[in-house]
Amino acid sequence: MKRIGVYTSGGDAPGMNACVRAVVRAAVYYGIEVYGIKRGYSGMINGEIFKMDSSSVSNIIQKGGTILKSARSKEFATKEGRQKAYDQLQKFGIDGLVAIGGNGTFTGAKLFYEEFGIPTVGAPGTIDNDLYGTDYTIGYDTAVNTALEAIDKIRDTADSHERVFFVEVMGRDSGYIAIPCAIGGGAEIAMIPEAVTTVESIIETIRVGWGRSKTSSIIIIAEGEIEGGAISIAAKVMEVLPDMDARVTILGHVQRGGPPTVFDRMLASRLGIACVKGLIDGRKNVMAGTIHNSLVYTPFEETITKKKEISPDLIKAVEMLSV
Repeated sequence: MKRIGVYTSGGDAPGMNACVRAVVRAAVYYGIEVYGIKRGYSGMINGEIFKMDSSSVSNIIQKGGTILKSARSKEFATKEGRQKAYDQLQKFGIDGLVAIGGNGTFTGAKLFYEEFGIPTVGAPGTIDNDLYGTDYTIGYDTAVNTALEAIDKIRDTADSHERVFFVEVMGRDSGYIAIPCAIGGGAEIAMIPEAVTTVESIIETIRVGWGRSKTSSIIIIAEGEIEGGAISIAAKVMEVLPDMDARVTILGHVQRGGPPTVFDRMLASRLGIACVKGLIDGRKNVMAGTIHNSLVYTPFEETITKKKEISPDLIKAVEMLSV
């Protein structure tokens, strides 16, 4: 392993820069040349590849987003597009890759290896924390704390105006952001894709609260909830409770930005080093992660196909703590 490339792909996540930094400096430490690839697979196809060194990643560990940029590539989904990407890597003599991203990123890397034999070790970079093979993904801790800070502020205005707030957080396929925000933010209900929560149960919870002279409530809704988003769910509840004073807040992409927490900086740094070491050791088609604080490598096949379950204890805790 003499030259490696590093890229970020899919949705951005706080801590990606810390991971890029770790990859570059670990490569330098081991005497390996390292090249940055801008805009993920799109940049790989277009030859947006440049040599990096230790100074290239100075003063980025504290920055959100990704200095390598991120983009989705329809062209890479075609055999012709992947051939172009391979040809570009050959021009630069790159014989190994570090992919920082999520499910789609690793799916592309797996297919790329099967067709062209370029080994890839991945670092899990996604705020959703939904990748099998690691307890935590890069950016998750920061995203949850960003969302919780907003929910704390919403709680103040909900209490002042005696309102019910429906707060939508990210999580198209996962409630990993919604559950800790509900527990940490003292919400009455968390609606997540993994568990069925009916509109009728929300109505009942609000009515029970009114019976206890409760004047404000917070309902946390993951964007992928089967009943719909916060706007739709709030409308359904208000049809039954027309006198309820309610507001909807969609936190959206604010959860992706901002300086990463120390946890995310540490995790990203550890996993970036593990990716480089994995390539040196001959690993391929695996994701570096941590389980019970121990470093592990999980095949992309398992990361892509296996479901990472939320503990039923946490789901139950939301219900128990809202009484």
